[in-house]
Amino acid sequence: MYLNYFGLTDNPFSIAPNPDYLFMSTRHKQALGHLTFGLNESGGFVMLTGEVGTGKTTVSRKLMQELGDDTQIAVILNPTLSALELLATVCDELGIKYDSNSSSLKVFTDQILNKLASNHENGINTVLMIDEAQHLLPEVLEQLRLLTNLETNREKLLKVVLIGQPELQQLLRRNELRQLAQRVTARYHLLPLTEEEVSQYVEHRWSVAGGMSSCFRKNALKELFTISGGIPRVINLLCDRALSLSYAVQKPFVDHQVIVSSSVQVLGDDIVFQRQQSKWKPIYIGIFILSIALGVALASFGVNANV
Repeated sequence: MYLNYFGLTDNPFSIAPNPDYLFMSTRHKQALGHLTFGLNESGGFVMLTGEVGTGKTTVSRKLMQELGDDTQIAVILNPTLSALELLATVCDELGIKYDSNSSSLKVFTDQILNKLASNHENGINTVLMIDEAQHLLPEVLEQLRLLTNLETNREKLLKVVLIGQPELQQLLRRNELRQLAQRVTARYHLLPLTEEEVSQYVEHRWSVAGGMSSCFRKNALKELFTISGGIPRVINLLCDRALSLSYAVQKPFVDHQVIVSSSVQVLGDDIVFQRQQSKWKPIYIGIFILSIALGVALASFGVNANV
């Protein structure tokens, strides 16, 4: 709707996990580096965690692009499965044919292990990538661990990438999953963007979408960081709405007022107010501490004066 008005060739703030728009902040580079390193190690599991909307899925898509043609990737996007259903899904992803009427854990496991051995003989790596992995049941995770038991003298024949919210870290601390936790060769927790990175993020996506000079004013970007908390998905939602509002009133730029109005529409006025107030909290604490220090100093001065 607003693309032509702002001279764009694509929607710069779509929430789809398009790796072309991946903003490689320091944290995203570290996340991608940890995953790549882990997959090159001998262990069976690597793990990426982060809050909702921090860009985990986009990083995983970038990783898939970089793995190359010598890797077969099985992707599971809905892990709320039983152990039997999970193995059936792995078979589907790896192109393994099976008889659904005579399937069992053993049948599925044997067929998957045969596929892993065949891929290895043909110089093909096999990677299983599971998104929203915090929803995996403990018994399903244990079944995954058993799949990674097939190995050569140098490496596991199946590498598993677990991507999930912080609850995944808590899940792997359970006593019955300690064997799996010990096989995680690399793990990284993806944090939100800093204030400086939010500005760089918006500029990056604007440029990828064909924009020339960004229409976001400095005060708008500052407010965007405050309200979004540096979460890329929220940034995208707010920027998309802000551009729509600016277009609706034929305003060629996005300022502080537009960001606030957009945020109220997307998040609600109560959340916007709460996040705006939170930025003043450190200042209030600082003033409170300073007032106490001054009070103590004045009291001490009074005592010394009386003496």
